[in-house]
Amino acid sequence: MSTVPNVRVPADASRLPMTLPRLAEMKRLGQPIVMVTAYDYPSARAAEAAGVDLVLVGDSGAMTVLGHPSTVPVELDELLMLAKATRRGLRTPFLVGDLPFGSYEVSDAQAIQTAMRFVKEAGCDAVKLEGGGETSVARARAIVNAGIPVMGHVGLTPQTSTALGGYRAQGRNAGAAERIARGAIALQDAGCFSIVFEAIPSAVAEELMAHLEIPVIGIGAGPATDGQVLVFHDLLGIREGLGARFVKRYADLQKEMDAGITAFAADVRGRHYPAPEHGYSIDAAELSEFRAALENGA
Repeated sequence: MSTVPNVRVPADASRLPMTLPRLAEMKRLGQPIVMVTAYDYPSARAAEAAGVDLVLVGDSGAMTVLGHPSTVPVELDELLMLAKATRRGLRTPFLVGDLPFGSYEVSDAQAIQTAMRFVKEAGCDAVKLEGGGETSVARARAIVNAGIPVMGHVGLTPQTSTALGGYRAQGRNAGAAERIARGAIALQDAGCFSIVFEAIPSAVAEELMAHLEIPVIGIGAGPATDGQVLVFHDLLGIREGLGARFVKRYADLQKEMDAGITAFAADVRGRHYPAPEHGYSIDAAELSEFRAALENGA
């Protein structure tokens, strides 16, 4: 009697859950990797429906969802809540949780504990941390050694944007580009499975690609990287203003949402909503009995 399990494989193998070996194979084959951010069940369902490869519960949720002026104020428990909601909406993409500012820098033990919470409590497959300096590299190595995959992040690192001179492109002179290169290679040597390049010159990213064996996801780093990521609210236009130079808007949902709620408010104030078709009926006899009960002081 055969002991081989009856495994049902979908006709489209891309709908199998994403794994680290598959990501590495995509890089080897030159297949573009797609990553988006998500922060709740609806955004996760949209990412799932689109068939993206990776979903990042980014600390950008501090600004896009929680209304903070930067990513710095967001608390660990807040990001864990967002990650839990996102996990419920995903089946196939690889889920990465962003370690918020102050949750991993103090010590290796702190970093491991924070990473474990993302995995155990929120169901993340991996975590991401910012920076290619000595501290970030050490924390990445410690988390990897604890058995949790880590995604690195170099270039513009929003958590430390003040030290970088604000939200601006990085690596635009030789010395700065060299620092980015050293950080990226150090993160790779520390065991990171992937690295994000944010807001660096396209030519710098292209030069660096030959020196990295792990998948590189770009955001404002040109077309040479192995994949691309955009913030959910940026690409769908669920925000005010133009956003960063590298953002391409694929929809303008903020305008649609504003128009929809404005139309609803106008209907309510004009007594056009609710209309008869939006209500529920009751049998005439039941209504008469109810009226009688009211008249009798029920």
